[in-house]
Amino acid sequence: MPAQAITVDQDLIRELAKLLDETGLTEIELERGGQRVRVARGGGVTHVVGGSASSVALPQVAAVVLPADPAKHPGVVASPMVGTAYRGPEPGAPPFVDIGSHVIAGQTLMIIEAMKTMNQIPAPLAGTVTKILIEDGQPVEFGESLMIVE
Repeated sequence: MPAQAITVDQDLIRELAKLLDETGLTEIELERGGQRVRVARGGGVTHVVGGSASSVALPQVAAVVLPADPAKHPGVVASPMVGTAYRGPEPGAPPFVDIGSHVIAGQTLMIIEAMKTMNQIPAPLAGTVTKILIEDGQPVEFGESLMIVE
């Protein structure tokens, strides 16, 4: 399988790295033109699309080009139904999980109300919640990406 060509604006990566230094942040992510670029403190710069990777020497910064569509992430938790998603068991209660929460397979991540029935949405695998893609009380559709667990 031939390597996929990667076009990444080196000046953009340098600007993001400079922004990390100026703000003291450890990571920054930007989406532009269907590509997502994440720059984080670490080793060299690595660009990844699909199975190909290449490195560029920019010390103390790592950049990864991620798919812009979260539905293609291997740890996506998709809505099994149409309804209203709630992050907690009741109004005003703390959410079941937050970004950074460690979960076990089967643990409740949220609930979706459909036809006056509260349906628990379990973690499909053990891992860490890295992204929450919905707001509390947001209507969701079947197959919509709700969270990422890695």
